[in-house]
Amino acid sequence: MKKLVIVESPAKARTLAKILGKDYNLKASVGHVRDLPKSRLGVDVENAFAPKYVTPRGKLKIVKELKQAAKAASEVYLATDPDREGEAISWHLQEVIKTGKTPFKRVVFHEITDDAIKQAFKHPHSIDMKLVNSQQARRILDRLVGYKLSPLLWRKVRRGLSAGRVQSVAVKIIVDREREIQQFVAQEYWTIEAELVKQAASRAESFRAMLVGLADGTKLDIPNQEKADEIKDELEEARYRVAKVGTKKVNRQPAPPFITSTLQQEAWRKLRFTAGKTMSIAQQLYEGLAIGNEGHIGLITYMRTDSTRVAQSAITETREFISTRYGAEYLPPHARSFTRVVKGAQEAHEAIRPTKTWREPSLIKPHLTADQFRLYQLIWQRMVASQMAAAIFDNTTVEIAAKCPYASTDYLLRASSWVNRFAGFTVLYIEEKDEDDQEEKKGSLLPQLAKGDKLELLGLFPEQHFTQPPPRFTEASLIKMLEQEGIGRPSTYAPIIYTIQAREYVKKIKGSFHPTDLGMVVNDLLIQHFPTIINIHFTARMEEELDEIAQEDRDWVHTIQDFYQPFEKSLAAAAESMVKVKLPDELIEENCPQCGKPMAIKTGRFGKFVACTGYPECKFTKSYQIKTGAKCPECGSDLIERKNRKKRTFYGCSNYPNCQFATNSKPLPEPCPQCGGLLAAYRTKWAKCTKCNYKGKLEEPQPETAPAESAVAKS
Repeated sequence: MKKLVIVESPAKARTLAKILGKDYNLKASVGHVRDLPKSRLGVDVENAFAPKYVTPRGKLKIVKELKQAAKAASEVYLATDPDREGEAISWHLQEVIKTGKTPFKRVVFHEITDDAIKQAFKHPHSIDMKLVNSQQARRILDRLVGYKLSPLLWRKVRRGLSAGRVQSVAVKIIVDREREIQQFVAQEYWTIEAELVKQAASRAESFRAMLVGLADGTKLDIPNQEKADEIKDELEEARYRVAKVGTKKVNRQPAPPFITSTLQQEAWRKLRFTAGKTMSIAQQLYEGLAIGNEGHIGLITYMRTDSTRVAQSAITETREFISTRYGAEYLPPHARSFTRVVKGAQEAHEAIRPTKTWREPSLIKPHLTADQFRLYQLIWQRMVASQMAAAIFDNTTVEIAAKCPYASTDYLLRASSWVNRFAGFTVLYIEEKDEDDQEEKKGSLLPQLAKGDKLELLGLFPEQHFTQPPPRFTEASLIKMLEQEGIGRPSTYAPIIYTIQAREYVKKIKGSFHPTDLGMVVNDLLIQHFPTIINIHFTARMEEELDEIAQEDRDWVHTIQDFYQPFEKSLAAAAESMVKVKLPDELIEENCPQCGKPMAIKTGRFGKFVACTGYPECKFTKSYQIKTGAKCPECGSDLIERKNRKKRTFYGCSNYPNCQFATNSKPLPEPCPQCGGLLAAYRTKWAKCTKCNYKGKLEEPQPETAPAESAVAKS
């Protein structure tokens, strides 16, 4: 009899089948086979919060096939992902398909390679109920909050809204930042740079120095042009000399290999991948792809992790690769190990790395899609760079005294330069930074200077500035904030970001999150009536308690009970005191064809629609459509944004069903300059004709929302 192995996806099954051979029968559960029901709470609040799990109708056929396969097997191996959700999926599988005779075993691995798989199957174990209970507790908590709060919002704001234990805190973070920006008052300030040259030297050796304070080290504020002009007049009469020259060697160390949060952040910064897209592609790389003669192989280790630990075998292989490819000078004397303080980090996990360092991105590029290649290359470069030698810089700082003969004080100027003496890991990889985390390391190359050198003033350059508000969150900086505050865990960042946009609480404009009016209203109501729950510190503490269930066998029922009792009281109070809110109409640039009054977007029980603002006197309505500005190439009607059953966006003809033209690529309003056909967005910065072979570069990257207009560079 064959042994049955159950995994989540067909791709993972194909990769494992190649490794395990003919004695094993591989089956895929295609995700969860059991969950809480969609149509009701599904949690018995009066009976220790017992969950009432059901098998979704779409999974009945799969469950039947798995039961039959389990009966015919000598053993059943549950090989789902190595995290809490994976453990819970294995437990649900065992509960649903157990036969009473066939033994069930759990196997865990963090990379799909021959050695890792064979070791895992040599050391199977039983299901870890601590991990299962932690996941159950999370699921039940989220269900209680979502299914108790959402109906309240339906009654008090509008139908179709939702609230969540973690998603509402993420919205709060974005709303709080928006209010910081709105309340920000810009302050004027001035800077003054002096262009100087050593006496008797060529003007080509000139350099610039920034005025930083008084000669005694006191900081100098220049609040307006009047003060700037006064100081400029004094500096024009000053005598300049070098007061101090200091050069120090600075070693810049490489970043550690990726964990889930840093991969999502860097993929956004460098590739403009959303968190959801990053995780989807990473899942493909982990589960395995067909790579030429190697067949189906896993290319990276497990991508949901908060540990920077790397297996010793991988470190050894990487150091051998560096020594061979780059030379001994690029290899530090000792292997690097990284410790990263992440709340609840599971150190049994590994960082995200290539399963084989010698599998260079260029070697497998022909077998990957463009996006798969770009993400694999990012992961590969980060891992290899993490074991390379530090980059070495010479940081030279020159302090310059400006002695003013007709003033009561003297001034201090400073110039600096960074000179790269050894590239180290930067020959391969440099980490990007967020807008609010940029390091000031600028400065022109300085000439040879020594203490006491006299300098000649060539010019002064006052410049007006204004303080800037804090930047809005991007996907990268929001994930960074969630991680720093201990909100959510590696598997939750992408769903959080997806949900807050899908619920229209925030929208992304040019890559930054802006709260909508709806998001601000809902946030304010929740903060007013549930201040202890929609709270960063409370949510972070709840995550710690879920970790304690997984790691220390904390009682999960008591954890939920401690949360639910005060929550239930707040819920009852809010139902009585929460005032019903009427959201302002979202007007569109269109008037009612019957009465001439403005039309507005409204929301009903079946979603959005367009209605006359003259209601109830005028009851004209029509369906809500997001126009792309492009025309259907088959009938000339408007092309509009639509959603399929899986809520994925596509673009179809507004004349449907009479015209059934549709495309997954976002149409652009300008026609093809070669044939007049329909242009569609292609790989973010390009436009591609759907009729001929034309490709043209867009003047600006396409935003994520469907615009009314786009510009295409003519070629």
